[in-house]
Amino acid sequence: MSASSEIQKTRVINELRGFIKKLLQDPRILEQSLDIARRHFGEGNPEDALTRIANEISDTTSVHIPEDPQEHSEADKLFLELLKEVVSEEQALY
Repeated sequence: MSASSEIQKTRVINELRGFIKKLLQDPRILEQSLDIARRHFGEGNPEDALTRIANEISDTTSVHIPEDPQEHSEADKLFLELLKEVVSEEQALY
C-alpha cells in the first residue's frame, strides 16, 4: 500500500473515530438525525434531500457537515448514506 493511501486511510479512521465519539457523548444525535432524514427523504430530488438533511443536522446538532456536498468528507458521506439506507429499510417495512 502506498504512503498516500495509508495517510488517507488513517485520516478517515480518525475522522470516523471522532464522529463515533460525538455519538457516544450525545446519543440524541442519532435520534435527531433519523427524524430529520425521515422528514426529508421522499421530498424532491434525492441529492437535494441529502443536502437539506446535512444542513439541518449541522444546524440542530453538534455534528458539522459542510453545506457543499463537494466538501463532504468520507465520514460525512458514510453517515448520510447510512441514514438514507435506514430510512429506506424502515419505509420498506410499511
